Amino acid sequence: MIFPFAAYRARLLVGNAISGASYPEEFKSVLSLDAEERALEIISAWDGYGETPLVPLGGLAAAAGVGQVLYKQEAGRFGLGSFKALGGAYAVYQLLAGMVAERTGSEPTPEALMAGNCSDLTSAVTVCCATDGNHGRSVAWGARMFGARSVIFIHETVSEARAGAIASYGAQVVRVRGNYDDSVREAARVAETEGWHVVSDTSYPGYTGVPRNVMQGYGVMAGEAGRQLGEAKPTHIFIQGGVGGLAAAVTAHFWEALGPQAPRVIVVEPEAAACLLESSKAGEPTGVGGGLETIIAGLACGEPSIIAWPILHAGVSAFMSIPDEAAEEAMRLLASGDAGARLVGGESGVAGLAGFLVAACRTDWRAALGLDETSIVLCFGSEGDTDAALYAQIVGKTAAEVEASA
Repeated sequence: MIFPFAAYRARLLVGNAISGASYPEEFKSVLSLDAEERALEIISAWDGYGETPLVPLGGLAAAAGVGQVLYKQEAGRFGLGSFKALGGAYAVYQLLAGMVAERTGSEPTPEALMAGNCSDLTSAVTVCCATDGNHGRSVAWGARMFGARSVIFIHETVSEARAGAIASYGAQVVRVRGNYDDSVREAARVAETEGWHVVSDTSYPGYTGVPRNVMQGYGVMAGEAGRQLGEAKPTHIFIQGGVGGLAAAVTAHFWEALGPQAPRVIVVEPEAAACLLESSKAGEPTGVGGGLETIIAGLACGEPSIIAWPILHAGVSAFMSIPDEAAEEAMRLLASGDAGARLVGGESGVAGLAGFLVAACRTDWRAALGLDETSIVLCFGSEGDTDAALYAQIVGKTAAEVEASA
């Protein structure tokens, strides 16, 4: 079942994680269990909230020679198809609630914003961001839910399907020449000119508050997984990279919650956009250039988030890069049911799982990461078929066909 993954070229770089250390106090201003709890209180009040499932993949665990593989399936999150619904929309809420509180002297409830009770204020606000697809969908959805306008910037290689999904939430979609990082810069430039509010999932000098809120929203997913695990403690987490916000939120949650018993975290990136691996190699945030061309669209990021990086640098055990083919094979494996459950996983959503399977096939990597028959491996399936046509092309079936045969 996992044999094909042995043939894929990949890189592994063991990081600088502080083994057995408690979660540092200086990181709590960015990510903390207290902030996560506040985010949960707000997000759980939104229509359609429910914990996404934590699915055991027993067949995969046996084939990979580990004790358990658990997969947090985010494909059904709020109907948006990905965990991003937790981050961008939460940051939009915080932005608008703060504005209303400043004008009226009292902070509105989530129910009041959703009911349109503050529309005289929120309708005058435009939020914007750059996206590879899922974050922009979340920001547009949040803007519509809370009564604001949204403009979403996408780069050259974002598919028309992803652009259309964003527009379906009422957003104006603007396509920009260049890669993801070019679209980030263009969104910031236009926002400054127009007086709009950037709701970005990456941070850069002078811009950290909103991305912090995005990451705190992601922490809700990690908290759900922690509760669903019960008494079990994961020994390893393989998590997607990108700009680092998701990986930092997951790392921070389990590090603070479990302290010296926190699992080893391995961050997985596409080989064409491995900015976190290169940052670990350099010992500081380091960008990668080029077109960042990869089918793993949600991770096609060339520059790390500056508030996520310190947490990753201190808390991550290793960084990996994988080829597109590994993600494609993982998508097909999940759809087949051979892993122990039949699941829909998009190309970005399966990247952590694909990284685990690549590592599990290599004796030296298993030794370096401490993977053995007692390991409890946690992966986050961060998206479903957010590009339905691409999913069907790779898997050979639509998501509906996969789910019908589950």
